[in-house]
Amino acid sequence: MSELTGVLAVYKPAGFTSHDVVAKARRILGMKRIGHTGTLDPQVTGVLPLCLGRATRVVEYIQELPKEYVATLRLGLASDTEDMTGTITETADEVHVTEQEVLAVLGSFQGIISQIPPMYSAVKIDGKRLYELAREGKTVERKSREVEIYEIEMLGMSWSGNYPDITFRALCSKGTYIRTLCVDIGRALGLPGVMVKLERTMSAGIRASHCLTLEEIASHKEAGTLEAHLIAADEAISHLPRHIVVNEKRKSALQGQRLSSRFVIPEVESSGHFRLYDLQSEFLGIYELEDSGAIAPVKVFAQI
Repeated sequence: MSELTGVLAVYKPAGFTSHDVVAKARRILGMKRIGHTGTLDPQVTGVLPLCLGRATRVVEYIQELPKEYVATLRLGLASDTEDMTGTITETADEVHVTEQEVLAVLGSFQGIISQIPPMYSAVKIDGKRLYELAREGKTVERKSREVEIYEIEMLGMSWSGNYPDITFRALCSKGTYIRTLCVDIGRALGLPGVMVKLERTMSAGIRASHCLTLEEIASHKEAGTLEAHLIAADEAISHLPRHIVVNEKRKSALQGQRLSSRFVIPEVESSGHFRLYDLQSEFLGIYELEDSGAIAPVKVFAQI
């Protein structure tokens, strides 16, 4: 039996790390070659695309795509982890905030913003992950980084005792810390803030409604119907431009030879990676336009 190949959209449950999900999938599917496309903290739920078999070669391209989250922020509390898994470090005696104030502040975060990675994160400094240093009780200086919030909107506001809970949706770039976004929104309102809930609702263009639970994956594997739920590797990277190579140069393209861009339809005129197909619509691989003007392979998928 041939190895499964493609992208499997998993709905990650709470209480699992992303690596736990990969390990579970390996046991269910009986295969080792599986990679995930973006870490989710254990308490976070939602979309976790897994790349199976040869599709692991597109992980880096999928990771670059925007992600969408639905988060709940509680105003009036702060913690050392920026979420409710940590120790509460600050509380506000009273919280007075209106929906209009929250809406105005949320809107101010749309666009390119700077974030300082939280201490409880996987960012490495001098070869050590920040969360390892944080567990040792250490705090180190972190450089701010730019991320982009493409869309942000409030979905609801309710009160949990003396504290308001703000639920919002954010569509953002790779590397955005939603925990930190929650803290920064609170700070902009003049209040401590902490993330109390987070769901990734979209990743790599895949929505939560199209994901399978681990239990459903096991059932489909048992029934022999799982392959129908896989997304082809080239479909998962459909954000890359599509080009076609003429038949007489198909073999050359698959052998890794450099080609003149005039053998590709439409002619490649700008730099960057693109998907290359033959005239029969078979996906050949990921290619790029070199400074010399030649077409060169980055990752070849098809057989000669």
